[in-house]
Amino acid sequence: MTPRKHLLILSLALVALVAVFMLYTQPHFIVQLANQLWACF
Repeated sequence: MTPRKHLLILSLALVALVAVFMLYTQPHFIVQLANQLWACF
């Protein structure tokens, strides 16, 4: 794997992790997600 491709993959992974972290800082989103998950059972 070329260094450029490796850097691109790491950057995309970092962006995804930051996006998930930002969603978890919003309590309303977590409650809604939990309610949707609970509705499946």
